[in-house]
Amino acid sequence: MIDLAALVALRAVDTHGSVVAAADALGFTPSAVSQQVKRLERQVGLPLLERIGRGVMLTHAGRHLVEEGSRLLADMESLESGLHEQATTVAGRLRLTAFSTAMRGLIAPVAGELRTAHPDLVLTLSEREPWDTVDLVATGHSEIGVVHSWGDVPLSIPDHLVITDLHRDVADVIAHRDHPLAQLAKVTPHDLVAEDWIATPEGTICRQWLNRMYAGTGRLPKIAHVSMEFDSHLALVRAGLGIALIPRLGRAELGEDLVALRVVDPVPTREILALHRRTMAASPAVTAVLAALADQNSAEASD
Repeated sequence: MIDLAALVALRAVDTHGSVVAAADALGFTPSAVSQQVKRLERQVGLPLLERIGRGVMLTHAGRHLVEEGSRLLADMESLESGLHEQATTVAGRLRLTAFSTAMRGLIAPVAGELRTAHPDLVLTLSEREPWDTVDLVATGHSEIGVVHSWGDVPLSIPDHLVITDLHRDVADVIAHRDHPLAQLAKVTPHDLVAEDWIATPEGTICRQWLNRMYAGTGRLPKIAHVSMEFDSHLALVRAGLGIALIPRLGRAELGEDLVALRVVDPVPTREILALHRRTMAASPAVTAVLAALADQNSAEASD
């Protein structure tokens, strides 16, 4: 009989490319994951992993086992979800993955409320970039993901994931109160072509949107400083080092030194989406978390 827990470990190694990374994703030690894979190899009588440099890859038998076994794991997940629905029990362990501003502005308040309302539900939170979150949910390494999608910047979401719209977030240009732009009621990209920007790294979704926002100007934004965190952007703007495009969700207080300028033509917006696998649709725990996220957004919208 194939050990399903060991099969999950093998699938995690395939997804993350190493035993160490798989252990980190599953919350186990590398030794525990290695033992699970070895137990699975003994059960099937075939090698399932081969070492490539500092990493590992699946053998032909390992690939077959993961591909065929993933369907089995999905069926088991659907069965378990249905059993919980019959019991109407909001319980168990759910892994929730989200990007940083959603973690601060949306999920942190919800997690505390869920802990009080459903003491038998254990949430494990992890902060990741949207495309990583999509992969983790799609491959069964997270039950719920919260991602953002900016305008026409593509975010590919597999068909077996269910999308729930949570919120439409707007970004503002943040400038120092002494900056000439601070006197304007609103700005367009044409007003910003000569400005020094503080931006997220190249390749991030937010950076891609900033570049596309300039499409009608015939220019690219002048990137003076690069930082991953929006809190750092605020600090650099406060120091007079440039301007930044920062969403409202999870944004820290601007204080007296900074002003938020409304951007038009285009308005920089992003859709905040929750993702879960269709096999989890009957889970009362998933339903409760999604409802709490939606309620939190409704409460913020009415403030």
